[in-house]
Amino acid sequence: MADILNIITQNLQEVLNEQIIKHVIEVEQRPLKIYWGTAPTGRPHCGYFVPMTKIAHFLQAGCHVKILLADLHAFLDNMKAPLDLVAYRVKYYERIVKSMLTSIGVPIDKLTFVVGSTYQLSEKYTMDIFRMSSLVTQNDAKRAGADVVKQVESPLLSGLIYPLMQALDEQHLDVDVQFGGVDQRKIFVLAEEYLPPLGYKKRAHLMNPMVPGLTQGGKMSSSDPNSKIDLLDNAKTVNKKIASAFCAPGVVEGNGLIAFVEYVLLPISKLSVTNIGDEKLLVEKEAKFFIDRPEKWGGPIEYSSIEQLKEAFASDKLSPQDLKQGISDALNKLLDPIREEFNNDPSFKELEAKAYPPPVVAKPAKKKEKVLGSKYLEAMEAKKKRETEKALGAAATGDSVDEVAAKILETTITE
Repeated sequence: MADILNIITQNLQEVLNEQIIKHVIEVEQRPLKIYWGTAPTGRPHCGYFVPMTKIAHFLQAGCHVKILLADLHAFLDNMKAPLDLVAYRVKYYERIVKSMLTSIGVPIDKLTFVVGSTYQLSEKYTMDIFRMSSLVTQNDAKRAGADVVKQVESPLLSGLIYPLMQALDEQHLDVDVQFGGVDQRKIFVLAEEYLPPLGYKKRAHLMNPMVPGLTQGGKMSSSDPNSKIDLLDNAKTVNKKIASAFCAPGVVEGNGLIAFVEYVLLPISKLSVTNIGDEKLLVEKEAKFFIDRPEKWGGPIEYSSIEQLKEAFASDKLSPQDLKQGISDALNKLLDPIREEFNNDPSFKELEAKAYPPPVVAKPAKKKEKVLGSKYLEAMEAKKKRETEKALGAAATGDSVDEVAAKILETTITE
């Protein structure tokens, strides 16, 4: 039991209600049921390898894993995409997630993919939203979604429904555990507080850390192109982004590159698949992070633990340049199968184009010609009349006829 629990909880930042997991494993003696949800909005990036490695661990521990493709959540999150576009993104996410898992050697035959709208539009689910909304205050709902739902100056009501639905998904997907990033913590706490009053059991919650982005501060995010590496970026682009990533010499804390090695590259290097009869099982092997360092700088080097790497970096025995080279090589190796599958499959390319069509560039509007209004014309006529009368009145002061005529002509030409 201890081994199973260790596999499930390794590399996590926080576990809520671990006793629920122990009860299922020890007392009920059945596979743990876990779900991980993702809203198909922006393009998935390399930060998604963090939950993929944990899904691999869950499968290794014999858990039953469901992946929720939360299409309605994607729509509710301040309408980041219309529903017809979200439908294509759901298919693209499923395709890219399967490709990611396959690239790291994870058998996907025991995974279940569920599209949110297949059950979230049912009468029972809708009634549960009404029931929960009669218990949760506006402030509680807003606070729960603060780290997940896009924050705007004038928030929409949809942002308050979002966390309620995520809490209810635990019941309607019939799971023991919900897994997500630590940014989901407030929604997890909301679920723990408000599911029992509805007559539903409390669930356990597993949280992976948020990997810092490539820029200084913040996390890898689809909305910030400088913070992330797309799964379909070519090798040259990957190398360029890694080379320009923020990485202060000797600084380990908040270093996004070291975090990527810790939570993605080293855990993936430990995964191995063995065949037992007709069944493929995940087993662990020794971790390895290899850097093909030039001989003049000490030659190739290999780390078998993140502690070794952090110590070497903090003591300046490992330079940022060498760290970046090792990450670029390892990451491109991970992405090669995904890029190859995409480039060799026209249907994959077509799906990507439909899910993320190029933005429509609006043509600049032609400048409208100024149309003179009737009031403007009337004012001009009145002005001319006053100037003419003024010029004629000059005759009384002794101007000759020719001088008066010249002034009238001058007035007309000026106007």
